[in-house]
Amino acid sequence: MFLAMNRFKVVKGREEEFEDIWRNRERRLGDMPGFVSFHLLRGATEDDHTLYASHSIWENRDAFEEWRRSQQYRDTHRQAGKTSGLYLGQPQPELFTAVEGA
Repeated sequence: MFLAMNRFKVVKGREEEFEDIWRNRERRLGDMPGFVSFHLLRGATEDDHTLYASHSIWENRDAFEEWRRSQQYRDTHRQAGKTSGLYLGQPQPELFTAVEGA
């Protein structure tokens, strides 16, 4: 199993806008071989932001990397530049390979 996660610090007061972007985005992960699941999680709210994490689970890193090289990836990320001012800093990617599981 391979997990790809991004952490977002969303400017306080813009949470609904951020969530709407995710709800209304083009969804094509399910078309990709090796894709298992996706979740968007809301975390704690601080004075200036609310923490979110998106994570996708893949059968293995190779499947994830194939998606990153795919037209589906380019298509779904072409709107990324339209989120100016929505985040504090850049999204923080984190990648994990499972070493144990049940």
